Parts: sequence; structure tokens; C-alpha cells
Amino acid sequence: MPLFKIQHITKYEYEKPVTESVNEIRIFPYQSVSQEILQHDLIITDQPEVHVFNDYWGNKTGIFSIINAHRLLVIESKLLVRTTLPTELQVNFDSSFEELQNEVNGKLLLLELSRPDFINKQSVLNSIAKEVYSPGDSVAGVVGKSCGYIFENFQYIKGITTIETTVEEILETRAGVCQDFAHVLLQLLRSIQIPCRYVSGYICPNKNGMRGEGATHAWVEAWVPGFGWAGIDPTNNVWVTNTHVKLAVGRNFTDCSPIKGTFRGPARQDLFVWVSVEYENGQSFEETTRVRMDREAADEVALMDESFAAQQQ
Repeated sequence: MPLFKIQHITKYEYEKPVTESVNEIRIFPYQSVSQEILQHDLIITDQPEVHVFNDYWGNKTGIFSIINAHRLLVIESKLLVRTTLPTELQVNFDSSFEELQNEVNGKLLLLELSRPDFINKQSVLNSIAKEVYSPGDSVAGVVGKSCGYIFENFQYIKGITTIETTVEEILETRAGVCQDFAHVLLQLLRSIQIPCRYVSGYICPNKNGMRGEGATHAWVEAWVPGFGWAGIDPTNNVWVTNTHVKLAVGRNFTDCSPIKGTFRGPARQDLFVWVSVEYENGQSFEETTRVRMDREAADEVALMDESFAAQQQ
């Protein structure tokens, strides 16, 4: 069972003092049988009290505020985690869509996660659905083919999308990063009535060729009858096993945004993100990202939600 030491630092620098910073964080490791949390330390500028609760999706969530004037906000997460899934996920590849319907009926959460969003290019998704689904296919088989379609037909290109990029735009450009591929896969699977959810976290492949190492990552979990939630990663076209560490789940990125909030003050901000993954053999991987936030406002400013998208690869 792999053991990972993950350090994640998010730093905001403001050109002028700001006040009344109120923030919501979802950077706690997700409680599940697939990962064992050995230690988690959270260090925040001025050591504010963090009020913790579980949100609608079951994510451990924290809220804190810094009232006094400040020009720096640093949120540091230190995580020691052991992943417990096998190297190859034992998904039930024989379960049918009839079995899926029987499991979904009466379960409001699964029904909610099987409903696609309304988009203008739904016809494009319907055409793709005809390529990946045929009557008699198993649920896991269709999930795998859907993931493979995105991996083979969409280009992995950093920096061309933001959190505000729509599924329609991604379908048009056929390019993006992990969060974009996850959103397309969600819409595709829901068009076939397969319940699925967005997952945020880290990927720790130890330089074996998979994309997304060294930053927060995104993938999808689909409901497979007789198995439950099965993770699948369209960025790398793999079922999720013991190289992925999960932080949060939800209908889409908005539900899983690791950090978001507001502050008061007419100040531009710079965002710095540093992620380090250390493996049991002593090897480590680290990456630093800097994002210049050009938006300025005289009163309240959206602080985290859109800027954090720069960290997802």
C-alpha cells in the first residue's frame, strides 16, 4: 500500500492591505476506505479558528476569516496518507443498465447525479453517446469506453481554459486539462443516465508517464451496480487505483473548489501555488505555479474560486 507525503502551499499576495477575508476550504483528505489518513496539519496565516463541518456531498469543509488588514494570506496543508486500493481496480464489468436502474430508483442523490446539465451542444454529446453505448453493454464497459473516447479525441493543453470555460467551449476546441475532461465525461455519462460525480485531489504516479503530477488533479467517479463508486481518470485513461488521493466530491468543480472566498479592499493579487509529493523511496516531485490576478474592485472581490483553477492540471 503506497505511502505519500504531500505538501500544498497556496499563497496570496496583495499589492495593498485588504481586510475582512472570509474563506471556505476543502483541502481536507476525503474520508473513505480507499485511503488511510495518518496525519494532516493545516497552517493558516494568523492562525484563525477554523469552523469545520461536512457539506451536502460529505466533504469535510472549513470556514475561517481574517478581519485585520493584511497583505499576505498563506494556507499550507501537510498530509501523510496511505492509499489502500489494489494496483488494479476490481470493477464489476458484468452489471447491466437494468441493474443500475434498480439501484438508482428511489435514491435521490444518485438520481441528481444522473441528470445532465442543459447545454446548447447536447446534440454533440448525444452523437458521442451513440459511439460508446450499445444495448446490452455493461455499465462499467460504457464508462471505460467514454473515458477512452475523451482521452483519444481531446488534446491535453495547459493554460487555454479557466474554471469559467463551459462544456460547449471544450467540445468546440477539443482541448483542455483535467477539470475540462472531467466535466465533459460527467455530461457524457449523465446523458446515458449513469450517476457520476466530480472528484478533486492529487495524482501521485511517481513519474510513470501519467499527466497531472505536481498539482491538484480532477477525475470522475461513476456508480457501477454491485460495486459502488468507481474512479476513472479521463486525463490518463485509467481506472483510479492507489495513485490518486481524494480531497472532495460533488456535481462539478464548484462543489469541490479547494479554496474560495472574498476580501474587502481595492487591491490586485498574485497567487503562488507550491505542491510537493514525496514517495516512500525518497523521491519527490514538486511544482510551483504563479498566477497574476488582474481583477481589482473597490469593495468585495471573488478571491479563490476562479484562481484555483490554475492549479488543476
